[in-house]
Amino acid sequence: MDARDKWNRKYIDKLTNQATPDPNKRLLGIASYLNRGTAIDFASGMGGNSFYLAELGYDVTAIDISDIAINYIQGQADNRGLNITTRVADLTKERTDFMTHKYDLAVMTYYLDRSLFSLVKQVINDDGYLFFETFYKQYAAGNVHISNQYKLESNELLREFIEWKILFFEENEQEGRQTIFCQKI
Repeated sequence: MDARDKWNRKYIDKLTNQATPDPNKRLLGIASYLNRGTAIDFASGMGGNSFYLAELGYDVTAIDISDIAINYIQGQADNRGLNITTRVADLTKERTDFMTHKYDLAVMTYYLDRSLFSLVKQVINDDGYLFFETFYKQYAAGNVHISNQYKLESNELLREFIEWKILFFEENEQEGRQTIFCQKI
């Protein structure tokens, strides 16, 4: 089964169970920094973060490998009058289109492809923001079902974005996640 089929099946299950996508809790916590503009939601899934940002007034671009998820986001955006542009793309292969646009905010949650770090840095405007959260290698958290290739090393995001202004960073050992919110300076 290829990646698109895998994620399509996951999102069909969520839609069947009528699971409503929620925005990331830490993203909600930085709302005072979120002042409209343009945003890109990499690996958007069912769009919880995209909907939240659009409700705040952002012009959002939501990108995911799953056409099921992207069709859901577009339908909900149309029904709710939200300004969300959607795109089905495999971020491991399709990147050139993203390099022609700049964004005030980039969001990536629970998706890790280290080769995207340079792209993310390029597509954010000066003084723009990045919110990034995903798993990291903390075995006590119980995230053993996630392959280590999709887990960050301790402090990896701090090292990767050391030249940026770090506004929030957390390594939560109980949850096995690493979160960073930073500004490009």
